[in-house]
Amino acid sequence: MDKQLHLLESFQARGSDGSHYKVMGYEHLVRDPSLNLGNEQWEPTGLTEYRLEDGRLVKPERDGSLRIDGSGVTLSR
Repeated sequence: MDKQLHLLESFQARGSDGSHYKVMGYEHLVRDPSLNLGNEQWEPTGLTEYRLEDGRLVKPERDGSLRIDGSGVTLSR
């Protein structure tokens, strides 16, 4: 199954460490081979993810904040 990411949004965030970060939100898409229309058809899977510009994963927290995965840094818009 072919997969790709589709950019939904990007925004600047301030970290709890005082640094500024660019955060990008992506939607996961899969290619639908059943639609044989001569061009590729991509369908959303309902999964999204956030990453920093350098590729590090950003996880949403239950309170609506974002946290850089593997660190104690929280982000706010």
